[in-house]
Amino acid sequence: MEPPGPAGAPGRPWDEAKAFYDNLAPKKKPKSPKPENAITIAVSSRALFRMEEEQKIYTEQGVEAYVKYQLDHENEPFLPGAAFPFVKALEAVNAQLRELYPDSEELFDIVLMTNNHAQVGVRLINSINHYDLFIERFCMTGGNSPICYLKAYHTNLYLSSDAEKVSGAIEEGIAAATIFSPSRDLEVSEKQLRVAFDGDAVLFSDESEQIVKAHGLDMFFEHEKAHENKPLAQGPLKGFLEALGKLQKKFYSKGLRLECPIRTYLVTARSAASSGARALKTLRSWGLETDEALFLAGAPKGPLLRKIRPHIFFDDQMFHVEGAQEMGAVAAHVPYGVAQKQKREKQQTPNSK
Repeated sequence: MEPPGPAGAPGRPWDEAKAFYDNLAPKKKPKSPKPENAITIAVSSRALFRMEEEQKIYTEQGVEAYVKYQLDHENEPFLPGAAFPFVKALEAVNAQLRELYPDSEELFDIVLMTNNHAQVGVRLINSINHYDLFIERFCMTGGNSPICYLKAYHTNLYLSSDAEKVSGAIEEGIAAATIFSPSRDLEVSEKQLRVAFDGDAVLFSDESEQIVKAHGLDMFFEHEKAHENKPLAQGPLKGFLEALGKLQKKFYSKGLRLECPIRTYLVTARSAASSGARALKTLRSWGLETDEALFLAGAPKGPLLRKIRPHIFFDDQMFHVEGAQEMGAVAAHVPYGVAQKQKREKQQTPNSK
């Protein structure tokens, strides 16, 4: 490729020369927002990238073989993992926010949170640069749990493939979920971030689920009717929905409600007639809303999620997570509430014969 000829030469105007040299200059990435101003999404390396082969080496051969393998392959980028489309969608929203509000730091800030050793960092950095991701903040803890760092990073959401670490984050009051890869490919939007939430034990507390477990569905319906005007307590992901709503309003204030690049969904097993009103009135009492509310009355969620094509779907029940996976949706398990407590107690109870 040759540079343009002298200015004024036929077909070689000044703007062509300027464009040529601008293309030679390295692209300047936007500045990272301050953590206290941003919506911080902490993502583990195994959630962002596929690392099954590396994890197998770690499990079977130990940490030294694992680190050596990573060093030997550090110029080979990892393949995208379950959280990759979600992260790309966050960055697409940031790009639009920067156009509308050039000086604002109310943006998504993605932190790579991993217990990998720093030696592995080069391959992670190479992979991030390969896919042109804007991830400036890393936390590599060298084998220690990263949970203690989440609050220091002002984390609004933590995604990991490690269920134990996710449970630890939930216990610390941090919104967190274990993310799972879908069983089949499902194309998602590159321009609009779509996030779907279950209601009970995700956005809301597990109060209603406790009634179901203890007294059955009939008592649950009576309880919800009697308490229709009493808001439910908040669940672990209420704060994340609130953060999404805050960014949505920045688009609304510019007259872009219909073109907003963030869309939220309530996808609940509740019945609209018997228990839906309390869910909607609870959101209203918080000053929150979802763009769509789907009350399935116990029907499977997977088929509707296939239509929605969310970048991520949060649920506290593994059978709903698995149903979403089967339909190609990225799903994340929120280990919160009475169902998780009963599961832990069952696992801890020794078999009696």
